[in-house]
Order: sequence, then C-alpha cells, then structure tokens
Amino acid sequence: VQLVESGGGSVQAGGSLRLSCNASQWSDKEHCLGWFRQAPGKEREGVAAIRSDGGTVYADWARGRFTISRESAANTLYLQMNSLTPEDTAMYYCAARWAYEDRWNFAGIYDYWGQGTQVTVS
Repeated sequence: VQLVESGGGSVQAGGSLRLSCNASQWSDKEHCLGWFRQAPGKEREGVAAIRSDGGTVYADWARGRFTISRESAANTLYLQMNSLTPEDTAMYYCAARWAYEDRWNFAGIYDYWGQGTQVTVS
C-alpha cells in the first residue's frame, strides 16, 4: 500500500484548503484511514479518521472546522480544512491500518504512511 498526499500550500488565516491522499493497492476489507499533523518541535497528533463503514471520528479541536471524507471508487481520502489559523501550520500526513481501533489518534498503531504535505497559515 502506498499513500500519496497532495493539496497542501500556503493560505491566509481564515482560508480553506482541501488535502487529498491517494491510496494505491487498497482493498475493501475492514480498514481505517486517518489524517495526522506534526508541527515543528511537537508530537504527531491525530486530526480525524474514517472507518471502512464510513464512520468518522475527530480530535475535539478539529470537529466543526475539518471534515474527513473519502471517494472509495478513486481510493482517495480527503481532509477539508476551513477557518484555518496559524496554529494549524504543520506537515499533514495520511495513514492507514487494516482495522479500526478506539486509539485511532495514536500514530503508532498505523501501518502505512504518506510522505506528508505542508500546510502553512499566515
């Protein structure tokens, strides 16, 4: 499985961005796809995740501003980010594993990672 993110960039505070993550060699069996971010000097933190049944979970700070979704036919995961602030500046990563766990926001349980896409909010 290979994950490739895109859609990052620079945006002014209050703006929006939509990140994409294309998953190659994926399958329909139970899985969990997540978005994480990591700012310089900080730990990688979970943003949101989506289960194979379509259920979604969010970090408390992301709920209401960020929306995770997927297009199964295209094996693509999305993260719509609205009302961005400078505190959202980070490298954003998509991640995948073959089953959902309640510890969805723990980076260590994911088996596959993309290379990341930089988001800068000024």
